[in-house]
Amino acid sequence: MKKVFKLQEENKNSDRLVEAIKHDIRKYIKRERSKKLPKDFGFWDFDCQFGQTSETAKPVHSAELTVELDQALAKKWEACYIEIIAKPCQKPKTAPTTKEA
Repeated sequence: MKKVFKLQEENKNSDRLVEAIKHDIRKYIKRERSKKLPKDFGFWDFDCQFGQTSETAKPVHSAELTVELDQALAKKWEACYIEIIAKPCQKPKTAPTTKEA
């Protein structure tokens, strides 16, 4: 998902707009996570970017998107750019643990 969301609209409460954007983000991530994984992959990971425009967007963790949205609202941005790209990932292999008796 690559999209520009308006944070300020005439005759609409900005807080409600932000809540609707957060809902769209959660819905998109949930939908992507429910897709079938390619063979030999364990989970879906997300590359996310957030900023005022696509040129000024910086990488953020998917869990931090809602915090960034709240900060953008506090800074009174007119709009924000959000990019979320799903990618399959493998769980890192852990070394087997040995029991000591």
